[in-house]
Amino acid sequence: MTIVEMREKRAKLWNTMEGFLDTHRNDKGVLSAEDDATYANMEKDLNDLSNEIRRMERRDAMEAELRKPVSQPLTSAPEKPVADIKTGRASNAYKEDFGRHLRGKAPIHNVLSESTDADGGYLVPEEFEHDIITGLDEANVIRSLAKVITTRNDRKIPVSVGHSVAAWTAENDAYTESNPTFGQKEIDAHKLTDLIRISVELLQDAAFPLEQYIANEFARAFGIAEEQAFCVGTGSGQPTGIFTANGGTVGVTAAANNAVTADEIINLVYALKAPYRRNAKFLMNDATISQIRKLKDGNGVYLWQPSLQAGEPDRLLGYELYTSPYVPVMAAGAYTIAFGDFKNYWIGDRSGRTVQRLNELYATNGQIGYVATERVDGKVILPEGIQLLKMKA
Repeated sequence: MTIVEMREKRAKLWNTMEGFLDTHRNDKGVLSAEDDATYANMEKDLNDLSNEIRRMERRDAMEAELRKPVSQPLTSAPEKPVADIKTGRASNAYKEDFGRHLRGKAPIHNVLSESTDADGGYLVPEEFEHDIITGLDEANVIRSLAKVITTRNDRKIPVSVGHSVAAWTAENDAYTESNPTFGQKEIDAHKLTDLIRISVELLQDAAFPLEQYIANEFARAFGIAEEQAFCVGTGSGQPTGIFTANGGTVGVTAAANNAVTADEIINLVYALKAPYRRNAKFLMNDATISQIRKLKDGNGVYLWQPSLQAGEPDRLLGYELYTSPYVPVMAAGAYTIAFGDFKNYWIGDRSGRTVQRLNELYATNGQIGYVATERVDGKVILPEGIQLLKMKA
C-alpha cells in the first residue's frame, strides 16, 4: 500500500469516527461503554495508521538519500591535484587528521594542534559539525520552530517592556510625559556533554564509518537533551523551557485539572495578539492530542483535522499542530498546550563543538572513549508571543 493510499485510508477512518460519535451519543451526549470501546479501537487504528505514515515518510527520505550517486563518472583526462585552498577546519588536511585522531593514529599534517580547546579536545571539522547540526534538526521539533543564532559570547538582547502613551492635549496646555521602558534578556551558554565508548576491535575495522557513527550518536543524544530542556528546562545550568513559569504567558487556565474544552482552546487562540497569529502554531504532547480529537467548536466541526499531504502537519482550528514527548501532559497545575509564534523562543549556539578521545580511561575494558561537548542556551524573548494553557491547580 502506498503512502497516498495510507493517507486516504486514514482520512476515511477519521470520517467514520466523526459519524460514529454523531450517531451513537445518547441523550446525555456520551457514549455507552460498548460504543466507547468500539471508538477506542478505531482511535487505536487511527494512531497506528499515523505512525505507519510517518514510518513510510522516513523510509522514503532514507531511500532518496541512498539513491544519490556516491561518485561521478570520469568524463575527461585526469588532472593534476589541485592545491587545497580551504583553511582551518574546512581544509582537507584538518579533516584527514581529525579522522586519524578518532582512530588513535598520529596526524599527518599536524594541523589539529592549532585548534585544541581548553579541555584537551579538538574542534570538529566543518563537515562533521554540519552532520551533527542536521541530526539535531531532524530529532528536535523546537529547533525547527524557534529562532536559532550563533554566539561567540553572552548575548544581551534589549526588550521593550513598556511603550509610550499618547495623550490628548488642549491648546497651550503642558505636554504629558510618557517614556518607554526597556528590559534585557541574556542568552548564555550552558554546557552539554556526551560520552560514548567503542571497542578496540571495532576501531580496527577500517571499513567501519566511524565518523558518521559518532556524529549520529552525538546528534541523537544532544537532540533528546536539548528538546527536553527547550520544553521544561529550569534555566539553572540549562536552557529555560517554554512550558515553565519563566517561559510563555499563561493565556488560559483550564477549569479542570485533567481535561480541556473546545472553548478553552478557542480562547487560547484569541489570547494571542493578532500579529503573532499569522505565524502561530500549536505545540503539545501526543497524550493531549488524544483527548482533544473528540472536541468540536460551536458549529459542530471537529477542532482537529488530519493531514492529507505528505510532509504537512496535522491542524487544530486551522493552525499547524506539532508534538513533543517532553511537553507536560494534563495534570494539576501543568502547562499543557502552547500556541504562538515560536520565533519568539531564541536558541543560542556557542560556536565550536569539540570531540575528545580518551585513550587510557577504558583501556582495561578494551575500549576507547569519546567525549562530545557543546554549549547552548534557549529562552523565550517575548513571552506575549507564546500563550500557554495551564491546567487547574
